[in-house]
Amino acid sequence: MWRIAAGMKQMGLSFDLILSSPYVRAMRTAEIVAKTFKATKLLKDSADLEADGDPALLIESLNGLFKSAKKIVIVGHEPYLSRLISMLVAGHARMSLTLKKGGLCQLMADSLRYGRCATLEWLLTPRQMTARG
Repeated sequence: MWRIAAGMKQMGLSFDLILSSPYVRAMRTAEIVAKTFKATKLLKDSADLEADGDPALLIESLNGLFKSAKKIVIVGHEPYLSRLISMLVAGHARMSLTLKKGGLCQLMADSLRYGRCATLEWLLTPRQMTARG
């Protein structure tokens, strides 16, 4: 994960919030990203990102508690994250999408709601982020 986080930094990514599942493995991943970007103050956890969490409640939290954040890194679990991405891009949770452990995608949305509201800009595997050019 340290190499992936370094790759994220090399890509010039920036964010206002790192939101993680409270599970230990996810929090450790989020902490690595936060340390790499010297952004530990931006790290928060959310029960809505637990493996059995409710994506609709996550969207509500993002629009409420975290509404000032425009660029958000979300660290969670599969298949929850793929279903969330599918809901935001296609409007249903059945879109075929493979998000590898340590994978990263970028979604763009003018306004966030539970349903079709976002465009998938890119999806990267861990190998793509750690490849040396």
